[in-house]
Amino acid sequence: MDVILCHTTADFDALGAAVGLTRLKAGAKIVLPGGAHPVVRDFLALHRDEFALMERRSINPEQIRSVTIVDTQQRDRLGKAAEWLDLPHLTEIVLYDHHLNQDTDIPATQTYIESVGATTTLVVEHLQKLAGEPGAEGKLSELFLTPAEATVMALGIHVDTGSLTFEHTTPRDAAALAWLMTQGVSLKAIAEYVDPGLSRQLQELLKVSLNNLQSTTRWGYTISWCLLNTEGFVPGLSSLTTQLLELTESDAVFLAARYPLREEERGRGGEGEWGSGRVGEEEESAIANPKSEIPNPKSDDRLTVIGRSRIEGTNLNQLFQQIGGGGHSQAASASLRGVDPLPILAQLVEQIENQIPHPPTAQELMSSPVRTIRPDTTIEQAQRILLRYGHSGLSVVDNQDRLVGIISRRDIDIALHHGFSHARVKGYMTTNLKTIAPDTSLPEIESLMVTYDIGRLPVLETGQLVGIVTRTDVLRLIHQEKAKVKSQKSEENLPLASCLLPSIRDRLAPPLWQLLEKASQQAEKRGWHLYLVGGAVRDLLLARSANILMIEDIDLVVDGFHKSADVGAGVELAKALQQLYPNARLDVHGQFQTAALLWHNDPELGSLWVDIATARTEFYPYPAANPEVEASSIRQDLYRRDFTINALAVRLNEPRAGELLDFFGGVLDLQSRQIRVLHANSFIEDPTRIYRAVRFAVRLGFEIEAQTARYIRYALASGIYEQVQGKNGRAPALETRLKSELKYILQAPYWKPALQLLADLGALRCIHPTLELDEKLWWQVRLLDRCLRRFDPQKSLEHWQMRLEVLIAYLIPEYRGKVVTNLQLPVDSIERLQNLALAQSEVMETLSKCDRKSEIVRSLRRYDLPTLILIAVQSPRDVRRKIWLYLTDWRNVKAPLNGNDLKALGYKPGPQYSKMLDDLLAATLDGEGVGVVCDRASAEAFLAEHFPKPAK
Repeated sequence: MDVILCHTTADFDALGAAVGLTRLKAGAKIVLPGGAHPVVRDFLALHRDEFALMERRSINPEQIRSVTIVDTQQRDRLGKAAEWLDLPHLTEIVLYDHHLNQDTDIPATQTYIESVGATTTLVVEHLQKLAGEPGAEGKLSELFLTPAEATVMALGIHVDTGSLTFEHTTPRDAAALAWLMTQGVSLKAIAEYVDPGLSRQLQELLKVSLNNLQSTTRWGYTISWCLLNTEGFVPGLSSLTTQLLELTESDAVFLAARYPLREEERGRGGEGEWGSGRVGEEEESAIANPKSEIPNPKSDDRLTVIGRSRIEGTNLNQLFQQIGGGGHSQAASASLRGVDPLPILAQLVEQIENQIPHPPTAQELMSSPVRTIRPDTTIEQAQRILLRYGHSGLSVVDNQDRLVGIISRRDIDIALHHGFSHARVKGYMTTNLKTIAPDTSLPEIESLMVTYDIGRLPVLETGQLVGIVTRTDVLRLIHQEKAKVKSQKSEENLPLASCLLPSIRDRLAPPLWQLLEKASQQAEKRGWHLYLVGGAVRDLLLARSANILMIEDIDLVVDGFHKSADVGAGVELAKALQQLYPNARLDVHGQFQTAALLWHNDPELGSLWVDIATARTEFYPYPAANPEVEASSIRQDLYRRDFTINALAVRLNEPRAGELLDFFGGVLDLQSRQIRVLHANSFIEDPTRIYRAVRFAVRLGFEIEAQTARYIRYALASGIYEQVQGKNGRAPALETRLKSELKYILQAPYWKPALQLLADLGALRCIHPTLELDEKLWWQVRLLDRCLRRFDPQKSLEHWQMRLEVLIAYLIPEYRGKVVTNLQLPVDSIERLQNLALAQSEVMETLSKCDRKSEIVRSLRRYDLPTLILIAVQSPRDVRRKIWLYLTDWRNVKAPLNGNDLKALGYKPGPQYSKMLDDLLAATLDGEGVGVVCDRASAEAFLAEHFPKPAK
């Protein structure tokens, strides 16, 4: 006999999983060893006969062949049926459960324990798999569930996932529920049993609980608890606890119910009326005064403790395991005997308080320094400042820098609408201000914003404005925290998403990790926060866990908050690090407030470039210009970046060391494998970002997000780049960055697909408006690659530059000179492209008249290899063939004799040497028949015939 065991006081998930397993184990019997939850009991009153249920006492243990246990991993939750686990003749013990990280004392031979919302989900997946296996057609009729079976299994998923709303719910639960819906689920039964309401007894207990509920507050979260003394076991306390959580708006609730074991129940091992969940009528009114206490708990006194929490970062399962219970992170319970309930409740409350993470403070949320204006600033001037910095409002301070008001974008827009651009902001600003301190917590900030409908809260310290917290800051942080929790629970989350510093340490070479540690220590000494930002964070998140990353380029950002860190903070930190690493070269770029430390072939760090900058914001005064830079906060620093996947940062020092900053959904875009731009005008401000988008997309195997692609095409269609290229003094800012991006792309191993993607987007027009990668140019580019592999295997030429020259050479000659000059290519490249048309014309004309090899060699040897390759890829086939033969074979042919040989033969040195050697080479190349020159002897004979030595 195969037996399927539910835990005592079985719920719908346990029953649903057991019912599903009877379809996997034909003939198996379900045993409820300790009764059922009241709602489950009501359901069974109507449907018991439709399931393979059997009383424990009716089973002969000698006939049990296997035991399958659902929804628990503890023996003591199996009642007296736990004795069956010790039967010597059992062939297997199987566990199905969805509670992870629980200790088990069951000697299972096979386990199915996975992080899903309900155990029933695991069973449904096994049924689906069996139904889809080859050869399973004969079992299909067995795998079609009856409506009652489908309904009880659907109830199991509904109840344990809160109808797919609980935090631990997964997409697998939704898929399992959808499949059950196809099997004839009774929606009427679902509606009736998922939320059955409270019984009369529980309603009375609810009143008592509300009158005696005690509460405390921690970091803005309310934790409540209550102790009930009853005359016997009361079923449905979990529903009562949930009601308390909702009615009191608490964030966590602990409900304890203490009752004595009745005399007639003693010695039954827990299988009396309390175990079955059946309560007599006299018990329903036997609710003792909760204030009455049992001074000395008897060894048989029972205590049921149930917990519910909706505080992110807390884990009730961990707390309840310590007292012998368990459950989920947000719902758990325990059943105890002979214990004092008050210390138990006190322990649970204290422990959940300790679990609550310290909420972020205004100091961590705020943007700093704050953009301020004076009361006499005009509305028009304020509007220009908002446009420049992208703010939604401005703080107004007096001559002593004391905050006197705030003016919002809406206030400014209204003033402009009515024609008051000349008016002073003091007439429109809000002066009735709510302010906060640097240590104000996030819950307090949220409360102020909601209560007073405030979009921005100034942060004051000793009367001075040190920062500002906006509604956007709060929403971003809330979203980030939720995404972090979601990634922790997802089976497909990116590595490193929740615990970054240990993971970074494990993935970096020890010397590199030590460098980051020393940098963070130096920053912490000065009261600054230090962040690892950009590409290094992106690559760490994408890397496989077993890999040690070879990082050669690291970006660090210093954020001084309100610690008066000026624009030179990054430079100061770089100088401090150079004192610790004297072998590093220090470069300072004052214009952009950055410093760089460079190591070249260092014994420990290898070749490494570390950029260190002060957190800054940028403003482009006109399209494609170099940005104007100002010191700012880490949030604004990340906001100035190009794509969401590059706007990620990891905090390297306290507080919240290891925190991942992701304000723009970069982690989600990494998961979706897409490139998404941060700003709609990003490509107009800097067209080289188009090339960066393509480079990242091809290198990482990502797609350019649809809206981002539309922004690219719009920017290109606007014609702004053609206008910029025509303005004196402005083109170099664009062309220098463009050349750098072209080099990155054209020297990379993925240059071909990158070039094609640039062409598909129409982005080659950034090089020149007429440049397109048509079929002819694409053929020339690929032919060039073949030439370079054949004629320059040692890469003595700059291959990326040759690829760029082929693109430029495809333009008409009148355009080439301007393009190469703007891109600031090397002098030889500029001269080659400027003279290419003339050289190609000369070669084609000369080669059309050449039939002999020597004539071709004489014609082509005055051109360098890059010029000949460029001419070849653009020439007709007959010309290209002659150049190919010259480069492949003929240019390597040497005459059998040289100048020294001529001298040894007695020829007097002089101008005739050149003609003699040229004729020898021509004879070597062209020689046919009897007079062929092929070795020293034939060469000497040739000279004797054509250049006889004068008689002495």
